[in-house]
Amino acid sequence: MPTDTSDALAVGKQLAEFCNQGQNLDGINALYADNVVSVEACDMGNPELPQTTTGIEGVRKKNEWWCEHNEVHSGKVTGPFPHGDKFILIFDYDVTSKCGPMAGQRMQMQEAGLYTVENGKVTKEEFFYSMGG
Repeated sequence: MPTDTSDALAVGKQLAEFCNQGQNLDGINALYADNVVSVEACDMGNPELPQTTTGIEGVRKKNEWWCEHNEVHSGKVTGPFPHGDKFILIFDYDVTSKCGPMAGQRMQMQEAGLYTVENGKVTKEEFFYSMGG
């Protein structure tokens, strides 16, 4: 059965609430399908963070990795902005990286996430952001 905008809106509101409370992993556990696909904007050249991750366990691990390797000073999620079976959330974060070439550097990040919903669960997330330049 196709998902209508009200389903995408409801899931989007719940996910935004989880994220705004700093409970991103709880949102994944509650709202993501087992076969979810996660796509980053670019390949970071890190085998622990492939551009495409398939399956709920891989998405959990990716989220845990990000939390372990970044100190989050503040974060805000805006949205959802629904359209059919999809919605967008806008993420604004103030973080300090704990590793890599940006280690110790505080930065402000903004990214958009496009989410596809089927049967009340997120089946795909796609992130859009600029890595400088």
